[in-house]
Amino acid sequence: MTAPADILDFWFGADLAAWQPRWFVVDPAFDAGIRSRFGTLLAPAREGTFDAWGATPEGALALCLVLDQFPRNLHRGTPEAFASDAHARTVARQAVLRDRHDLRLPATARCFLYLPFEHSEDPADQDLSVALFEGLRDDPIHAAPGGSIDYAWRHRAVIRRFGRFPHRNAALGRANTPQEAAYLALPGAGF
Repeated sequence: MTAPADILDFWFGADLAAWQPRWFVVDPAFDAGIRSRFGTLLAPAREGTFDAWGATPEGALALCLVLDQFPRNLHRGTPEAFASDAHARTVARQAVLRDRHDLRLPATARCFLYLPFEHSEDPADQDLSVALFEGLRDDPIHAAPGGSIDYAWRHRAVIRRFGRFPHRNAALGRANTPQEAAYLALPGAGF
């Protein structure tokens, strides 16, 4: 049986505060590691099997990783990459707004409780994402240009402009508007 500690050890290594460059790049070996060790957790997590993990900061963090990050690695370019986003936001909302688990975690770990809001196409979630990430302003890793705070603002700007993330359109079978097509043609568009 996989425990939250197994997921956190895999994702963070020995230090929940350490930033890992592998998290936000396409790395088939990293994705294969997720698939072989944790691939069978995604379906039961979506069904609520592990919701009790949310009672602790580490458990909520592990569950958010399974529901929000792992699908993006395991199902790139498909609707499955986003299929558990709503459940991830529910877990994150409870952990952050009700239980304040985020305040018992290092800044880097907190990011993964905040990312479900950044990944949302709901403007209110985007506002919450920016507010939460702004709380990391004292941490130089997150406040630096191109850091997590900058990305939160950039995600919100895309939602404000288009009402959705155009880079998901192909995976979700949505047609691009002319404005979205022009945006996607720009270098560095999407996330």
